[in-house]
Amino acid sequence: MKRISPPLNRWIIVIGAIMIQLALGAIYAWSVFTARLTDMDGAYAFSASQTAWVFSAGLSTFAIVMVLAGRILPRVGPRVLSLSGGLLLGAGYILGGLFGQSFWVQLLCIGMIAGAGIGFTYVVPISVCVKWFPDKKGMITGLAVAGFGFGATIWVKLAGSWFGGLLNTTNVFGLPGVQSVFVIYGIALACLVIAGSVVMVNPPEGYLPAGWAPPTSDKGDHEGAVEFRARDMLATRQFYMLWSVFMFSSIAGLMVIYCIKLFGIDALEHQGVVNAGAITGTAMAWYAIFNGLGRIAWGSISDRMGRRPTIILMSALQGVTMLVTYHVFISFGMVYGFIFAAALIGFNYGGAFALFPAITADYFGNKNVGSNYGWMFTAYGIAGLAGPLLAGYFKDVAQGVAQPSVWMTPFIIAGVVCLLGALVMTFATRPKDINGEAFSSARHASIHAGA
Repeated sequence: MKRISPPLNRWIIVIGAIMIQLALGAIYAWSVFTARLTDMDGAYAFSASQTAWVFSAGLSTFAIVMVLAGRILPRVGPRVLSLSGGLLLGAGYILGGLFGQSFWVQLLCIGMIAGAGIGFTYVVPISVCVKWFPDKKGMITGLAVAGFGFGATIWVKLAGSWFGGLLNTTNVFGLPGVQSVFVIYGIALACLVIAGSVVMVNPPEGYLPAGWAPPTSDKGDHEGAVEFRARDMLATRQFYMLWSVFMFSSIAGLMVIYCIKLFGIDALEHQGVVNAGAITGTAMAWYAIFNGLGRIAWGSISDRMGRRPTIILMSALQGVTMLVTYHVFISFGMVYGFIFAAALIGFNYGGAFALFPAITADYFGNKNVGSNYGWMFTAYGIAGLAGPLLAGYFKDVAQGVAQPSVWMTPFIIAGVVCLLGALVMTFATRPKDINGEAFSSARHASIHAGA
């Protein structure tokens, strides 16, 4: 096969991808606003369930719109789609800042408009990077989405503590702290996405990295690429197995993102720890940092160990961590135990966002990974509803009781479903045809040629 010279250094694509993901990670900073929003004596007085609904709406809209984004990506190109999503994301935050004193406005602006902006943008760096790096799919998808986790750290610390904390020091247009921060963030997020979108271009047709040839064997979890269209992928049992494991792992991570501050304050104050609020802010930051590191680490591990065993290991570790967070890490370690638990949960959760795009490409092909992963990502949308609402429901049922025991049931449920995900993944194998033979690229092409 003739090698095509690329028009630019492919690592520049990674830099642009990270810039975009830094902006998209702002949604994971939601927990830093929940204490202000749920303060019954404050400007908003939202219930825990209402703040969970805003967060869940953002996550679900993000996932649903990603399906549409994957379908239109080949028609409009990555740069146009990414720019459009960035502008929509910025507009959602700015509008939420200017008009968002009520729950319904926050739900519309931050939850739906900004969530849609993330959905249009998120698929672009993944799709582009996989095409530029077919030789390093696990590592590169980890790097491409690592900015999402690291971005959350930046937005959490900027709002809560850096330079005095924007929540405490700003009143743009005379707006309260939360809305003022939303306006500032909206402008910053749009600028980051626009800058990163400049280099979002696909490689030329026929491009292969220097010194690399596509694998010809169907042995192993990441060899012998096949090319499935979305409708073909949706007809396989493997899709639904991967989808369910992705959902289970996301429920745990998203539940903790939503409740880490509220849960941490209850748990630490129950142990007699002072400055519990400041400690939970630190734990949130470490969660976000390790969320980013986990994407790179688990992706790199999977390139060596195989995607399937890596997902099994990650899901099992996350399940055990969720089950023992309070009675082991917090009860015996208190402050450091809480921070360690948050970091470990973030590390495992982050890995899903490197592993599932990569295994989607492994099982269903690189060519249509944008649209195929959009469908896979709907699992995240379901988890975006289930995880935060699970925690919010049990907190509201407790009617304001500040006992950490009210959080145990959702943590146990999340831990059990992660272990269930590890079990399901042990039975996941590469797609096979009706004769029980692994698909090959040539066979798949011949099937569709005769269709």
